[in-house]
Amino acid sequence: MPSSTMTTPSPAPSMSLAAILAQVDDDFQAVNRLINDQLSSRVPLVEKIADYIVNSGGKRIRPLLVLLSARALGNCNPDVVRLAAIIEFLHTATLLHDDVVDTSDLRRGNPTANAKWGNAPSVLVGDFLYSRSFNMLVELANLKVMDILSSTTCVIAEGEVLQLTNVKNPNITEAQYMDVIQGKTAQLFEASTHGTAALLQAPDDVQEALRIYGKELGLAFQLIDDVLDYEGNAADLGKNVGDDLAEGKPTLPLIHAMAHADETGRKLVRQAIRKGGLDNMDEVMAVVTSTRSMEYTRSKANACVQRAEQQLQLLPQSPAKDALIALARIAVQRKT
Repeated sequence: MPSSTMTTPSPAPSMSLAAILAQVDDDFQAVNRLINDQLSSRVPLVEKIADYIVNSGGKRIRPLLVLLSARALGNCNPDVVRLAAIIEFLHTATLLHDDVVDTSDLRRGNPTANAKWGNAPSVLVGDFLYSRSFNMLVELANLKVMDILSSTTCVIAEGEVLQLTNVKNPNITEAQYMDVIQGKTAQLFEASTHGTAALLQAPDDVQEALRIYGKELGLAFQLIDDVLDYEGNAADLGKNVGDDLAEGKPTLPLIHAMAHADETGRKLVRQAIRKGGLDNMDEVMAVVTSTRSMEYTRSKANACVQRAEQQLQLLPQSPAKDALIALARIAVQRKT
């Protein structure tokens, strides 16, 4: 469905995240109950760590996408609730592993699991959550959904490894970076909407539209994360500002700054990426500001949201469709 054939979508009613959540409140409560039921383990430490990370105050955007997509397709049934819980388990497993890889000590305003219990238990409980999600996936008995989610876990792992190989490498291009965030972030957003459409046996063109919607929303979400890592407030974000630079991650604001700064600014940013740490944070931010790299990154995120919204034209008008449009807009307007 080429985007060139689409007309501009009509404006959707403005909607807060709380209002969006209210649309699926009963379903969300069912997802939360299922998540807590599935956290049971004969090993107490597994339950303790899994419960800590799963119930640590995340927005649960990905399971929300599952529920809203199902509502937009007119059928939010118990299998959809199960899929939403599976998606959240997969996401939580990646968080446990990411925090170990990134040596992070703060997430959502709380100490990370690896900061509290150590790296080894965090990795192993992440493995437990991956395994539990596939136990639940088998119960769905839907080969198409199993194919989508098994492929998704492979792509996410590849994206994380690719990001790891890019650390402290200032030679990463914008195209290479977009490939990384497609794998490590957008892929699970995409699986949330695509998997729901497949589960409900939506027409092929609708499945493809929802797949692209999820992908573009995920890209926008990560691009705004890149901005907030430099512009955000640590108390609001629940993590340390400047973590990306401290770890030597060449995210889009830095990539754009290097491409558009003068020679002195380019060398400064390149050296900061290679070195890692925050010693030159102020100088780097001056280069990023002078090249309008934050504005550029936001414009890329806004373009992703526009493409996401265009895909929803295939869906019938409904409060859930409006909520999907509003959620995409919230993704680029958020401060946390």
